[in-house]
Amino acid sequence: MKNVINAMMFAFKEVVTWNTMKYILLSGFMVTVVWMGIGYLIWDWMVALSSRILELVPFSMVRANGAWMLSTFLWFQAVLLTFALIYAFMGNFIVRKVSPDKYTSFSIWVILGSSLLWAVVWYFKGSEIYHQFLKLLTWLPFETIEKGIAFLIAFYLIYNAIIVTMVFVSSLFSEQIISSVESRHFEGDDVNRDHEFKIIKYTLKDTVLFMLASLVAFPLLFIPVINILVQVVLWIYLLKDTISYDAAALVYENVDKKEIKKHYFALSVISNTAVLFNFVPILNFFGPYFGEIASFHYLKHVEK
Repeated sequence: MKNVINAMMFAFKEVVTWNTMKYILLSGFMVTVVWMGIGYLIWDWMVALSSRILELVPFSMVRANGAWMLSTFLWFQAVLLTFALIYAFMGNFIVRKVSPDKYTSFSIWVILGSSLLWAVVWYFKGSEIYHQFLKLLTWLPFETIEKGIAFLIAFYLIYNAIIVTMVFVSSLFSEQIISSVESRHFEGDDVNRDHEFKIIKYTLKDTVLFMLASLVAFPLLFIPVINILVQVVLWIYLLKDTISYDAAALVYENVDKKEIKKHYFALSVISNTAVLFNFVPILNFFGPYFGEIASFHYLKHVEK
């Protein structure tokens, strides 16, 4: 367990350094812009599809899930608004006190701090907020509730598309990222560049299965609490195999599934931690990269 903690601490420190962060943010914002553009083009179709699905769901479930989704959406907005207000009122002070090379890293910590602050508020007041939204949805006509939730579901689909694409991008460029990390922290370049293991096929397979599983499990997303557990399990499934095989392919000459299974617990802990990034906007860009770096660092240390 000590090796796992050390690997995750190393990855945490690495993803907030400018050398790594610039690639993460650049790829994250590019992926977001692309999916926002696609979402804009097919928005009406997505809302119409969501509305048709909602017609098959009992009103009580629609109302309960709508209250939960509105509560979550409000939390997202509170995090981003807090971040914006901090920079609006303290921008000049931050620019004077924070050096340029640490400015982006400081911004990430501000987002994380805002998330933790509002997470505490929701922990103590989340039930009350949920019931207030539940009352609101009870007063509104059903068609208004249906359209409103269809709107939120469309946002949910785009957000998931961004997460899936970031996993794919991080897998595609894992060798370059890991090589950069190795060259800056260790003597020589220990990354295995000559492997012939086709890692990308696992990423594609997991992506397709994730989409199919999400479709099958979609009705469960209307059940409070269970919907969070289902979403976490789906994200873990999407991420775990990808980062495990990526890291193993860059450590071993020949990737052996049995060797990966020996470290199942350690790699699962890393994957579960990486998934938590997905619950915070902008930080969701960092999850797959964190998982890649931590898994590689762990396997490399064990191998040595």
